[in-house]
Amino acid sequence: KDAYGRSISSEKRSQMHRLRKWQERIRTKDAGERNLQFALSEIDRMASALGVPRSVREVASVIYRRALDDDLIRGRSIEGVATAALYAACRQEGIPRSLDEVAEVARVEQKEIGRTYRYIAQELSLGLEPVDPVQYVPRFCSELGLSEEVEQKTREIIEVTAEKGMLSGKSPTGYAAAAIYAASLLCNEKKTQREVADVAQVTEVTIRNRYQEQIEALGIH
Repeated sequence: KDAYGRSISSEKRSQMHRLRKWQERIRTKDAGERNLQFALSEIDRMASALGVPRSVREVASVIYRRALDDDLIRGRSIEGVATAALYAACRQEGIPRSLDEVAEVARVEQKEIGRTYRYIAQELSLGLEPVDPVQYVPRFCSELGLSEEVEQKTREIIEVTAEKGMLSGKSPTGYAAAAIYAASLLCNEKKTQREVADVAQVTEVTIRNRYQEQIEALGIH
């Protein structure tokens, strides 16, 4: 019946049904578009805060759209998937940004970013190699005001100890930080563990532990 209580013909009824379905589709499409725009603006905001190149934003946007097409966002927050896509893009483009650094500019917890990242990397077969600690060395050394000699020595420490299997299961940022600390001592440009920890965003305990392992592997006691 219509608003006046009159019976509605079956033709009119099916027309109204089609109209309602169409409005629903438009609403869903609009919401989907709005969500996508929000996700892309989040990627842009975080990429700016991290100071990463344009290419990283573009790769992150592609990863996010793929996750959307494969229905991987259902049951997850838009912010979480957008942040995970950006972290994955940094890794794909060889732009070293740690999970800690990404979490600092994100609106979601680090645990959620890590969990979502592992999920989309697996589902989209991103096949990302573990991050090489050497990638962090130039930036960390630069922020600490250390010389090229220290940077070179750090690379040597990482390469030699990695060959001995020391790197397996270790955080790449912590590993790089410890090697920088060791190299700064060996090159007489000493930095404190606290200074190195602050730049690398790791704990002093991590640096101490990795440093001990590295100097033992190098045979320096």
